[in-house]
Amino acid sequence: MAGLLAGCQVRPLYGEASGTKERLAAVSVSETGGRVGQEVRNQLIFLMSGGAGEPTTAQYNVKVSVSSSATSTEVQNYDLTTRANNNYDGPYPGRVVMSGQYVLTRVSDGQILRSARRSVTAQVDLPQQEFAKIRATRDAENRAARELAEIIRTDIAATLGR
Repeated sequence: MAGLLAGCQVRPLYGEASGTKERLAAVSVSETGGRVGQEVRNQLIFLMSGGAGEPTTAQYNVKVSVSSSATSTEVQNYDLTTRANNNYDGPYPGRVVMSGQYVLTRVSDGQILRSARRSVTAQVDLPQQEFAKIRATRDAENRAARELAEIIRTDIAATLGR
């Protein structure tokens, strides 16, 4: 049994001896456009540096492009007995789908270490009032941006931990 386990390569991703934390702290995140792209970028910087900001001398660079779309399903009640529309004035369901494509490169030689595309979905209840609808959508975009940044950071950590 011990012979079978000797070839096991399982080890903690963020363990003290792995060096992953130090490598993550040496990753710079390129500028990106748009509000949601900036949210993802800010979250990535925070997650990879532990709140210390971007490195002064980066060993790695990640370039992220983000797209986001919001959709909703308006609820309409239709009474077949009276053939009349009943105005529904409550919130209706919606969702924000955010996709991020990223490329991780080593700064010293420009080698691409990882390139991938990830997507997340955030659910949202959209009220009838217009400002509240805009605010609810923005909150869902912020939640999706945080989740997307966490997924990308985990991918990068797994790549740098090898």
